[in-house]
Amino acid sequence: MEIKICCIQNFQEAQLAIMHGATALGLVAEMPSGPGVISEDTIRKIAKSTPRNIDTFLLTSRRNTKNIIAQLKYCKTNTVQIVDSLKIGSYDDIRRSLPKVKIVQVIHVVDSSALLEAKEIAPKVDAILLDSGNPKKKVKELGGTGRTHNWKISKELCSKINVPVYLAGGLNPENVEKAIRSVHPYGLDICSGVRVNGNLDETKLKRYIKNIKNVL
Repeated sequence: MEIKICCIQNFQEAQLAIMHGATALGLVAEMPSGPGVISEDTIRKIAKSTPRNIDTFLLTSRRNTKNIIAQLKYCKTNTVQIVDSLKIGSYDDIRRSLPKVKIVQVIHVVDSSALLEAKEIAPKVDAILLDSGNPKKKVKELGGTGRTHNWKISKELCSKINVPVYLAGGLNPENVEKAIRSVHPYGLDICSGVRVNGNLDETKLKRYIKNIKNVL
């Protein structure tokens, strides 16, 4: 089970997450809404100081692949998490320019149309991440909502998609065991569920990872 701790704020939080079992870190660049945004300078520093066996995810809301590539080249993460749909360019643009960077596309599970979207996108990316945002709102919600979505849709999607699927959205130490048993995802992604006043909370983090390991 891949364990991604998102909204990492600084090097100390990165170390804490890795120490307790995180296999991936989420580093949030500029967003229209939601928590955890840090500067690209900070993302770059964390990414460059993280062990190579840990995935570093750049969360980007950019929709033009030229801009995404430029952001990746500066931030130096080994994975990109695209939280909105691409508007200009294609995933192949990113692959040609940065062949070692893994591409993860977020799909926001608003309704069952997420399954059709995932089937279309899956062959083009390295993984899908299911979240509970809503890109159609006036101020886009592209993650960090703290809400769960319909896990029945997520379960069906996991069973029908041939790439790894991460589950995000409203996870916490109390519901993570049920989430794993209900959805059977490849990985889990959490932000607010292990934080207190915006800061990564060691007690919540330890309980969250302990409860994950109870299921495995």
